[in-house]
Amino acid sequence: MPFTPFHFGPGALLHAAAPRHVSFTAFCAANVVIDFEPLIFILRDDPPLHRFFHSYAGAIPVAIATILLMLAARAFFARFTVLDRLDVRNVATRPLVIGAILGALSHIVFDSIMHADMHPLQPFAKGNALLGLISIEDLQWLCIVLGCTGALIVEWRRWSRK
Repeated sequence: MPFTPFHFGPGALLHAAAPRHVSFTAFCAANVVIDFEPLIFILRDDPPLHRFFHSYAGAIPVAIATILLMLAARAFFARFTVLDRLDVRNVATRPLVIGAILGALSHIVFDSIMHADMHPLQPFAKGNALLGLISIEDLQWLCIVLGCTGALIVEWRRWSRK
């Protein structure tokens, strides 16, 4: 995706579908962390932009790093509750882990559809079977629709509890 926030749409729907099982914050964090790789290569003007961390094998260490960052953030915000706008201190470990893993792996799926320099199965295989599966515009709209659907479900639940 050209902008990481497109990736948040699927996470919003996953969180809405299973709010006790998937941390939206961890899902988003994994997507941000994984996109540091192309940012570095953009700033260095050093293509290809999508390398090891934009593969399924590379997504695992990203998910682990995200989990560790989220656990550290949770411990920090447990001491300084006034700063915790995302309510990280109350995220249980299991949803945090699931959110980070789903965020990292879904990032590879969606980026594989639109980026020609991706090799999602590296270091085991070259190529990208998902490239061009749907148009970039349709992929972006899909992410937007998933995000809006997730947001509507969350708001409907909030409204129905009142």
